[in-house]
Amino acid sequence: MEKQVILNATQLELTLNRLSHQLIETHENFENSILIGLQPRGIHVATRLKKILESILGREIQAGNLDITFHRDDFRRRETPLLPSVTNIDFSVENKRIILIDDVLFTGRTIRAGLDALLTFGRPAQVQLLILIDRRFSRDLPIQADFVGKKVDTLFTERVAVEWNEIEGQDRVLLFSKEANETAQR
Repeated sequence: MEKQVILNATQLELTLNRLSHQLIETHENFENSILIGLQPRGIHVATRLKKILESILGREIQAGNLDITFHRDDFRRRETPLLPSVTNIDFSVENKRIILIDDVLFTGRTIRAGLDALLTFGRPAQVQLLILIDRRFSRDLPIQADFVGKKVDTLFTERVAVEWNEIEGQDRVLLFSKEANETAQR
C-alpha cells in the first residue's frame, strides 16, 4: 500500500480551526481551562491550537507539555530503554479544566499513561480528551475522545502518521501499511 493522504495541509488547517471553535464553545474564555499536549507528538497539535485560540480570543491561553514515558505499561518490556521527553507544567492543575491533547488515538494506552502522569500534578476538576485522528475500532482500553478532528477506520497492520511543517517540511496526515514503512526505512 502506498502512502495515502488522509488530510492535506488545507484540510489539516481547517480541522484545527474547527477544533478550536469547538473548544471555545465548551470552554468560552479559557479562564479556568488549560491545554496539555502529550509528548512527543501531541505537543504539536496543542501548540497549533493554542496559537489559533489566542488569535481568536485575543488573550494568552495556558498550556503545557506532559511526558508519559515512565507511566507507560510497556516501559520495562522494551529491549532498548525509552528516553523521556521534557515535561513543562509550571502551573497548578488543581481544580482546572484540562484538555489533554494527542495526535492519534489508537489503542488508548498512551492516553491512560497520560492520565496517570497528569494526576501526579494534582486533581483537575475535569479532564477532556482532544484527538486529531481517531483510529476507531482498535481500542485495548475503554477510552474515547471528547473532541475529534477526523475518524479513520484502519487495519491493525496500517499506521497513521501526522507530519508537521516544522519537523517533516509539510503539514499532512498519512495512512500507510507498517510493512511499506519498514521497507522504506531499510
